[in-house]
Formats: sequence, C-alpha cells, structure tokens
Amino acid sequence: MSDQPIAKPVLGIESSCDETGVAVYDLERGLLAHRLYSQVRLHAEYGGVVPELASRDHVRKLLPLVRETLAAAGLDVAGLGGVAYTAGPGLIGALLVGAAAARALAWSLEVPAIGVHHMEGHLLAPLLEAEAPQAPFVALLVSGGHSMLIAVDAIGSYRLLGDTLDDAAGEAFDKTAKLMGLPYPGGPQLARLAEQGQSGRFRFSRPMTDRPGLDFSFSGLKTQVLLAWQNSDQSDATRADVARGFEEAMVDTLRIKCLRALEATGAKSLVIAGGVGANRRLRAQLAEAASRQGFRVFFPRPEFCTDNGAMIALAGALRLQAGQLESNAIKVFPRWDLESLSPLHAAV
Repeated sequence: MSDQPIAKPVLGIESSCDETGVAVYDLERGLLAHRLYSQVRLHAEYGGVVPELASRDHVRKLLPLVRETLAAAGLDVAGLGGVAYTAGPGLIGALLVGAAAARALAWSLEVPAIGVHHMEGHLLAPLLEAEAPQAPFVALLVSGGHSMLIAVDAIGSYRLLGDTLDDAAGEAFDKTAKLMGLPYPGGPQLARLAEQGQSGRFRFSRPMTDRPGLDFSFSGLKTQVLLAWQNSDQSDATRADVARGFEEAMVDTLRIKCLRALEATGAKSLVIAGGVGANRRLRAQLAEAASRQGFRVFFPRPEFCTDNGAMIALAGALRLQAGQLESNAIKVFPRWDLESLSPLHAAV
C-alpha cells in the first residue's frame, strides 16, 4: 500500500440518497469546482424519496455533472489523481450508481479510488472553509437520517458520544411539517415558517434534557406538536406559532446536548454538520453560547451542510494521501459504523 501523497486533484462523487454531487478538490489549492443536482421535484409527488427513482436519476445525471464539474475546474480526466465516492451509509441502489461510475473511471485512468463514509464527509465539511477546526473537537451531526454527537480525537478517529433513539432531527422536522400540511420537503419550509411565528404561544418539552446523557429522542416532541395542532384553530397564524414552538424546542435540545458534550470531553471546539446545520436559529444560538462560554463553533457554509460532492472529494483526498488505497472491487454499505473507520496516519 503506497503512502505517497496524491499530487493531482481528486474527483468526489456523492450519490447516497436524492442528491447527485460532484466536486474536484486539491490538497494544496483547495476546492476547484463543485456541482449539485437535487431530486426534490422528482420525489415531491410521492411525499418522500422513492429509492428506485433516485437510483435511475443518478444514472441520468451523474456523468453530465462530472463533465460539467471538470470543465469548471479547468481539467480533463487525465488531470485527476484519484476518485472518491460515497460508499455508505445510504440507499444501496443510489450508492451503487456512484460506486460503479467512480471505480470504472479510476480503473480506466489507472488512478486510485476510495469509498468514503458519508458521515465522515459531513464531519470534515468545515475543513472546506478558510477558518477550519483542528482536532480534537466535538461534532454535532444532524440530518434527515442522523442525530449524533461525536468526539473527533483526530481526523479519522471518532467516538460516538450520543445518538438518536428514534427520529433524527431532520426527520422530525420533515414529519412535523407534513402533519401540519406543509408540502415536501417540509423541514426547510417549517423553518422559514417558524421565523414568522410568535415565540412562547406554544412551548414544547426539551426531550431527554431532564436526565443525564447525550442521546436524543424526538418522537415524543413530534407527538406533542401533533396534539397541539389538532386541538388548535389550524389557522395560518397558528401554524406559524406551532412551527416556532417546535423549532425552539428542537434547537434548545440540541444546544443543551452540545454543551454537555463539550463539558464531558473537555473540548474547546464544536463543529456543526449535516442538513439541519443550516438552520438559522441553531446557528445563532450556538454562536451566542460560544461567545458566552468561551468555546469556538464551526459551521460549513449552508450549501455544504446538505449532501454534496465537495465533502466527499475532501475526505477521499485525505485518505488517499494517507495511503489508504483499496482494491478495484465495487463495495457499498447501506449501514456502516463510523467508529469502524481506520485513523489517518499521514499529516494533514
């Protein structure tokens, strides 16, 4: 296994669910180009992601996006030093589309390819920014499928501190929006609606904050919102007020757990990653807490909170630089434990 640094840019491919992301990342020059195609319109008719349709749409969009991204970076395929792709977790059909394309391209170019853990990509997304965190730090990873607190002892070395026992934060956003009649995808729409709502009219519990521990549970909060909505006048103003109460409860819960994790680990830096990391109220509250309590908080820009190729290209480039090469076998993992990853040994 070679430990020579990758001297050329790395192409990153993300296809774990309903977004096709492609990017080119260079370890010395940074992000050279990235493109993203969302399948939101395709799945809106069904009120959620249809796996088979997602896979077919990745097949249709991936190669044109690769060409477009390489052109934006001023490269052709011969200028690539490696290919990274999301190998899991995710929808198996969608993952296979990206994996097969990446492996075929790498094989044809005689360059290395590596499968990247989707969650590691999110964790490392803040490294795409000019002001980047340095390990050790605590990471809050909140998305449609995950709500996790992770101790990042070093890049590639992760310890799970807390996980969700039921709905993930993003999933709770989407389901709550749906039960109040908001169209798919409801989470971002609920957050926008909450900005118009009156604070304090509806106050919901902060789940699992009245006991020790760092795990999450949002199913009960969702039920509280449902009952409050069903017993209300269901006017537009009330919908906004309920949304405001839900978002405040969610954000406050995440804030409390983050502060507990920092105290438990002694870390002085907090990273927020994943789709819910783009939430304005969450960002504002954690920035205020950081200023008040003397820790640093890092956010990727909103476009890198959701699934994207840039985070996969970056994570892949770091692992390829560390000499973590793989065989040509096409392998994907619908489920994949983040703690099982190998640590990086090369300096980054």
